[in-house]
Parts: sequence; C-alpha cells; structure tokens
Amino acid sequence: MAWSLDSDRPIYAQILEEIQLRIIAGQYKPGEKIPSVRELASEAGVNPNTMQKALSELERYGLVMAQRTSGRIVTQDMELIKETRRKLAKEQIREFIDRMKKLGFNEREIVEMVEQTGGEA
Repeated sequence: MAWSLDSDRPIYAQILEEIQLRIIAGQYKPGEKIPSVRELASEAGVNPNTMQKALSELERYGLVMAQRTSGRIVTQDMELIKETRRKLAKEQIREFIDRMKKLGFNEREIVEMVEQTGGEA
C-alpha cells in the first residue's frame, strides 16, 4: 500500500518523517533491520533513488546505520530516539500554534482550548 505523500513538500522529506515516526513509535525497534531500499520504495510508491536519499539522511542523523552486507538497522541509542521524538513533537506543536494564530486565537485562548479539549480526545 502506497504511503500518504502530498505534493506540497519534498517527497524525500516526507519519507524521512514517516520512517522517523516508525522508529519512535517502535514499529522499527532499536537494533532491528529495516526493509531494503527497494522494499520501502515499492511500499511508498516512490523511486528507489528518492528512498535512498531519505535513508542516507537518517544515517546522517544517526537513527539508522548501514551494515555492509545486511542492510540498515535502527540505532540502539535510546536517548537519540527520545530526542527525535521530542523534536518532532515540538515541530507539531509549533505548526499547530501557528495555524491557530492564523485563525485569530491568541496564546491564552489556544491553551484554554487545548485544556478544554484534552479530555475529549
């Protein structure tokens, strides 16, 4: 099944985020081998070169490591995984606040609305 990718942002960046989410959510566990470039590209419905670019970026971040003959594995550095989780959460919060401000809410109103809605989720 193809991943839900949109044309508003670079595809490789969306792939990067999806794999990061899979790592921090535990779908790809620390020390576990992730699917090959071709498998992931097929699953996402993208060119293998695009997938390779995203995976290379994840290697640069340290979230995945290349094993010469056995593909890539997820880092076992739990602190790095936790930090990535916090970073992604902060990005989501910033985007949410920006959208709410565009709707005309101030910070106090945003906090009140979150507190009121928190129990409804």
